[in-house]
Amino acid sequence: MKRNKTFCEECRDDVGYLIREREMAGSVKGKESHYMGKEAHCAQCGALVYVPEVNDANLEALYEVYRKENGIVPLEIIRAIPEKYAIGKRPFALLLGWGEQTFSRYYEGDMPTKQYSDILTRIYHEPSFYAELLEANKGRLKPLAYEKSRKAVDVLLAAVTAPGGKINAVIQYLLNQCEDITPLALQKALYYIQGFHYAFFGSFLFEEDCQAWAHGPVYREVYFQYRDYKFNPIEKTESFDAGIFSSNEKVICDSIIHYICCYSGKVLERFTHNEMPWLAARGDLPVTASSERLIGKELIGEYFKAVKEKYHMVNPHDIKGYAQDMFLQG
Repeated sequence: MKRNKTFCEECRDDVGYLIREREMAGSVKGKESHYMGKEAHCAQCGALVYVPEVNDANLEALYEVYRKENGIVPLEIIRAIPEKYAIGKRPFALLLGWGEQTFSRYYEGDMPTKQYSDILTRIYHEPSFYAELLEANKGRLKPLAYEKSRKAVDVLLAAVTAPGGKINAVIQYLLNQCEDITPLALQKALYYIQGFHYAFFGSFLFEEDCQAWAHGPVYREVYFQYRDYKFNPIEKTESFDAGIFSSNEKVICDSIIHYICCYSGKVLERFTHNEMPWLAARGDLPVTASSERLIGKELIGEYFKAVKEKYHMVNPHDIKGYAQDMFLQG
């Protein structure tokens, strides 16, 4: 345990102290929350001692639990917004029509209202939404501040609007989040992201079509990009800004990472060999035959909409049940 010096009322001296964790309760805006907090005890007599840093850490832990329980934007997201969009705290507040110090208070830890929290969450996750706000309210900013922020958001938007930009962004996110993902598993993850994004939100996340190869659905250009890895895991992407995705896009990607990418590429290949889109595209071809037949997006969309209904999926986390069922089918 960490030792430092503080004043002990019982010993009447500066003493070392020990940090111990325990469950605590606190109230924020009239609502009680339970959290894991810390206590400082005198190393000589065991009495509780006051340490400002410990008190601050407990307050921060309480606030974080309250944020999670009440759907309030996390502090780290609030603090990431100015850097992400290259805008100062005061200009950002002016852009939104808030009081000049409002965002600064939130940045330092004050709790935003649910309304302001939802706005900040959407701004962080949807660069296109921020771009609309920036254009609509640019008159509130100095020209230099506007140009600097416009350039930053344009870079983010270009990453997903350029040809192949969205699928490449998804790939980089998968490589960043997955510990070990082979080219075969990557292909299947992309296929499932497409299917379940359509099932839940009625649109495909990227434009590219996949083909019905012998080993399951394959995105041809992605295959050639990573084929040198063969059966080995692809090199991990060390950093990635998930803010280029909307909240809907991110929740699908995260669900596929948690509930699909936990299986090996060969297991996922078996999944797809039992699913209608690949089977329909292959037709009467032998299992091992080469093929470049497209798996139509309409087939993928219809199949995964039916899966969603069959498994009574309410949100993307329910994908877990389908994956477990496919695994048990052997």
